[in-house]
Amino acid sequence: MNIIIQILVGIIALLHIYILWFEMFAWETRGRKVFKNFPKELFPKTKALAANQGLYNGFLAAGLIWSLLISDMFWSRNIMLFFLCCVAIAGAYGAITADKKIFYVQALPAIITIVLLFVLN
Repeated sequence: MNIIIQILVGIIALLHIYILWFEMFAWETRGRKVFKNFPKELFPKTKALAANQGLYNGFLAAGLIWSLLISDMFWSRNIMLFFLCCVAIAGAYGAITADKKIFYVQALPAIITIVLLFVLN
């Protein structure tokens, strides 16, 4: 598989591990810096919801990492494509419902990687 795609998938996985961390463990500190438009008084009240979201981001990261460890290129590519599509959809939905910058941080890198997956392989 193309090394550029593997690097991009690794970066996207690391991003989702970071999202897992701040949503599950630093929601009331780092979360406030990330989501500046969110009312400060809601951070303590939404801590459990954010942790749940963080867990899902961890599953996305795990799936992307798993795709890099599969030796069969056909299955690796299909698993990678599935999890990249999940990331793109989650990022687009987050941009619509929470903050527009989520599209650029989460969805766009996944979409670019999906396109490269079809062009370079």
